[in-house]
Order: sequence, then structure tokens, then C-alpha cells
Amino acid sequence: MATKKVPQRKNKNAGKSTGKSKSAKYFAKNKSARDKKNAYNSEYHSSTKRKKYRAKLNKANRSKPNAKGEDKSHTKAGKLVNEKRSTNRARNGRGGKAKKK
Repeated sequence: MATKKVPQRKNKNAGKSTGKSKSAKYFAKNKSARDKKNAYNSEYHSSTKRKKYRAKLNKANRSKPNAKGEDKSHTKAGKLVNEKRSTNRARNGRGGKAKKK
């Protein structure tokens, strides 16, 4: 018996929360600033350079998938490797000071 496919549904809560950070609160209160930021982000992320970067990351994820609890991590040499999520994010939380080669 074939498995039943469940259709994908949009997360109704996506984009609803403003977050707790100072910048999130600021942009929630100031519509003109938020519009300006969104216009910049749209232009930035639609650039050829960012599209190539995303394609590179997608290719890396396809060729070398992550195990459960792992992220892709950038090395100083510019390579992508699998690394424990907690290690990767803890290091990046300390001002982004990378310690691996």
C-alpha cells in the first residue's frame, strides 16, 4: 500500500512575530523604516552574487547532507563542512570569532 502524501501548508504564523530584539521592536513601530529595509533586502538578495552563493550552499547540501543536529559551517579557508549545530552557533555568538581552520 502506498504512503499517503500530505500537501504542504503555509505556516500562518510566519512573519507575524516581531521578536524581542531592539531592532525588531523598532521596525515593528516604524513602517517607513521597515519598508526601506525590505526594499534594500529585496534588491540585495536578488543580486547575481547572492543567487550564486545560495546555489553553492544548496549544491553542498545536496552532495553532503547534514546528519540530525548538524549545520553547514564555513571554515577560514572558505570550505563548507558539517558541524554540530550547538558548536557552530555558540562560536558565531561570540562576535563571530572562528577558531577552526
